[in-house]
Amino acid sequence: MRKLLVIVIIAALAYAGYWFVGARTAQNAMATWFDERRAEGWVADYSDLNTAGFPSRFDTTITDLELADPQTGLAYTAPFLQLFALSYRPNHLIAVWPPSQSFATPDAGTVTITSADMRASLKFKPSTSLELDTTNFEGKTLEVTSPQGTTKIGAVQIAARGTATRVNTYDFYASSQNVALPQGLRQQLDPAQLLPAELRDMIIDATLEFDRPWDRFAIEDQRPQPTSIQIKLVDAGWGDITIKATGDLQIDPDGTPTGDLAIKADNWQQILALAETAGILPGRARPLAETMLNAVAGLSGNPNSIDAPLSFKNGFVSLGPLPLGRAPKIQLR
Repeated sequence: MRKLLVIVIIAALAYAGYWFVGARTAQNAMATWFDERRAEGWVADYSDLNTAGFPSRFDTTITDLELADPQTGLAYTAPFLQLFALSYRPNHLIAVWPPSQSFATPDAGTVTITSADMRASLKFKPSTSLELDTTNFEGKTLEVTSPQGTTKIGAVQIAARGTATRVNTYDFYASSQNVALPQGLRQQLDPAQLLPAELRDMIIDATLEFDRPWDRFAIEDQRPQPTSIQIKLVDAGWGDITIKATGDLQIDPDGTPTGDLAIKADNWQQILALAETAGILPGRARPLAETMLNAVAGLSGNPNSIDAPLSFKNGFVSLGPLPLGRAPKIQLR
């Protein structure tokens, strides 16, 4: 019995030593990361960095977090960020965000996000680069406020998983529920308020290939850029308007897409009216667009439905025979 007790005590002391060494290592690694970012010219500040959770977890809390990348102009501030990991599975993290946080981008300005709950599960491949294996993000009761107004989202889920057969390729899924557009934008698009206050639930199911893996260098250096997008399904709508899409796109190094998406749009006349009201489609161009879309809809046998390819070629995009202009660049800052 005495020998057994000695063994138990030694094992407990060894485990306690492992936890304290692991906690100190994790905390030092995090502090070093901030030091390295500051040396590169970033704003990378916090008021406190602490790891607790003995005996079974490494729970790291970063307080008064401020990050800003001078190369991209992206910035992030939050009163805290929490990272949780089981001590025997340190490559599986749970990230928990605060009820309010802010992003700033050169294009969108400052965006503030409030939420009832926002967290993500992240599993990394066992390597020092922390290459992403799988992730699952969930947010509830979100309000996204930008200079354009506040978008309300009842719930959002985003999941990604590295594919086993292709490098730097991820199966991607996203869904959102109860999305309400900013009041100003809704008034601009639908001044008579004929459409519901909330958009239909949206689903995106796709496979994305990038030029490099998503790992810690994606934050430290440069974001991976998409090289191909296989859209299995995009399903979105607003009231009686429904849009679905499938297809494949190849992305050039400069972000120019090439390929075709099969588009099915119900009640396309309302979409055309929204585009004109929003100023996307000039009023003088609507009669021609309507004539051509009527011809496209006639091919499907349903005058209220469009079933046609959205084609990207030579830097331009067209819907069936209707040219839409220059194709947007697909690049991540």
